Amino acid sequence: MEKTDMEKDFTELLAEDQSLIERRLGELFQDSPRFADLQEAMEYSLLAGGKRIRPVLTLEVCRMCGGEVQLALPLACAVEMIHTYSLIHDDLPAMDDDQLRRGRPTNHVVYGEATAILAGDGLLTAAFEQVCAARLPAPQIVEAAACLARNAGPAGMVGGQALDMAGEGRALTRPELEQLQSLKTGALICAAADLGCIAAGGTPAQRAQVRAYALALGRAFQVRDDMLDVISSDQELGKNTGSDQANEKTTFVTTLGLDGCAQLVEELTRESVRALDGFSAPGFLIWLAETLAGRKA
Repeated sequence: MEKTDMEKDFTELLAEDQSLIERRLGELFQDSPRFADLQEAMEYSLLAGGKRIRPVLTLEVCRMCGGEVQLALPLACAVEMIHTYSLIHDDLPAMDDDQLRRGRPTNHVVYGEATAILAGDGLLTAAFEQVCAARLPAPQIVEAAACLARNAGPAGMVGGQALDMAGEGRALTRPELEQLQSLKTGALICAAADLGCIAAGGTPAQRAQVRAYALALGRAFQVRDDMLDVISSDQELGKNTGSDQANEKTTFVTTLGLDGCAQLVEELTRESVRALDGFSAPGFLIWLAETLAGRKA
């Protein structure tokens, strides 16, 4: 099906955002001192590509709320650094023991477990250095750091990972699964959107709206991810498929089946779109939600 002019514009905007993010990420450690292979391992995972959905959310929420995208860029990079650290640690033998990530051997396969752990630690802490370097008023930087710490820490992403590990080998109820994924995946996606609003100096009401959008978007993203783990291949996804089943994890597919998951993705996508009512230019974020709902990788 031929794309409309608006779809082409949004596709080009996504590519521009991704290019801006890639350039900035590539510059982060160029002038840093090098200790053994630590920085090389950090860059190996950070610069391995990917959809960059979280930092794109930060930039485009900032734009929608009337802010300057360049001012939000350090916050966007910080989100991606934390996301990358979480993937490095998630792939470790003590966690999911995955061998493939973004089409390449995982960090610990290339650099060993100790360096992979340190690479994740390095990215996590350097992310907050990025937040502090943002050219924003001090109160906004403090709020951004608090937002990121809250959503990435034990009450957010890390807490979700703990629930994920504790849930291996036993059947989870749907409420348990939804709580797990709202923390493990959803919290950082919510942080990404909230940071964009913070960078733009958005109102509390606007922040609540973008968090509602991101919460529904994150849930839809995870349900679709569970589906792809079943119906896609290692080559298509660039990572190991079937690992959830191998680790005896309850997923939305095991709970709802593929048809039920497809229906839930559709419902959550509509919910995310409704959350943006009242914004003057939500078009890109609506398009993004609808595009992610049908993604193949």
